[in-house]
Formats: sequence, structure tokens, C-alpha cells
Amino acid sequence: MFTGIVAELGHVVSTAPTRLTIRARLLADCAIGDSVAVDGVCLTVVERDGDTVTMDVMGETLRRTALGSAQIGDGVNLELAVTPTTRLGGHLVQGHVDGVGTVLRREPTPQWDVVTVALPEGLARYVVEKGSICLHGVSLTVVAIKGDEVTVSLIPETLRRTTWGSAAIGSAVNVEVDVLAKYVERLLATGDGERS
Repeated sequence: MFTGIVAELGHVVSTAPTRLTIRARLLADCAIGDSVAVDGVCLTVVERDGDTVTMDVMGETLRRTALGSAQIGDGVNLELAVTPTTRLGGHLVQGHVDGVGTVLRREPTPQWDVVTVALPEGLARYVVEKGSICLHGVSLTVVAIKGDEVTVSLIPETLRRTTWGSAAIGSAVNVEVDVLAKYVERLLATGDGERS
């Protein structure tokens, strides 16, 4: 479980068909078996050498996320799994990406950037204005939702500390909607919450 509060910007140092190797100071504290959110995708550490870790990336992850296009040198948003004493500064994030969206518009202002992302089909129903959404591993508040487009505002701290500072129009974005909305939908679909 994660919070969507990015701890550090890491960099891809190696890619293989089913493996990803990343370097960041934060990763020096990892152990084999630890969970790390990489651009919002929960991956498990299988090798560690100092501040560099390698993680397996299975086919389902490559198909459903933007990690399949990761290149050496790319920046990635990193967060370690929460602990019982971690502050929940964002919202509950599983690291289970629901689909890949696309940056449609970006409007810089002196105080923040306003960014609009096209959501994958079927996900907009889980998004509400002023609710939470995780975009590329970052917990964000929804400014507006119109059709399959979600708009968020990015404060200077987010722009400095994450890949959102350089995300261009057309960039692929890992999208995780609020899991609570999915549970509510499931409960309502079964009538009184009984198992189907």
C-alpha cells in the first residue's frame, strides 16, 4: 500500500524484457522482497546493489502500464510502501494501475500548472470532482471531470519533485482510480453486499 506522495525521482539504469533496474538514494534502504511504487506501479525488489535495485516486471504489468516503454535514463517517480507509522499525506494507493491515460493539455501559470489527462475508457465513473486520483504515482486532487477527461493542478513542489515537471502533451500516464469507488460499485452491483 502507498500514499501517492513521491519520495524521490529515480532513474532507469537498465531494462530487459521482464526486468527493470533503477537507481536512487531512497533505494539504498530496500531489502529483497520490498515493494516499491515506480510511476505508480507496485513492483517487488529482487536484487539490490547499494542504491540500485532490480525488479521483475510481468507481462500483465507491461500491457497495462506505461512501464513497457521505459528507457535507460528515464526519470521515474518512486515511493516505498507505507508502514503503520507513515503519515497518510495523499490517499490510499495500491500500485495496481487501472490503465494508461494521455496528457491532453498543459497550461502553466506562475503559481501552478493545470493539466488535463484523457482517461482510459470506463474509468471516469470512478472519478469525482475534489476526489483523489493517482496519476503516474502521484496522489492528486481532481479539479474537474468532463467525459473521459480529468483535470488536476500541479503545485511547484510536485513539479520539482516528480516527472510531472517535464511531462509533455502526449505523454503516457499510469492511472489508478480510488479503490474505494470500485468497492462501492461492487457492493451496489450485488444488491445488499452479499457475495455473488
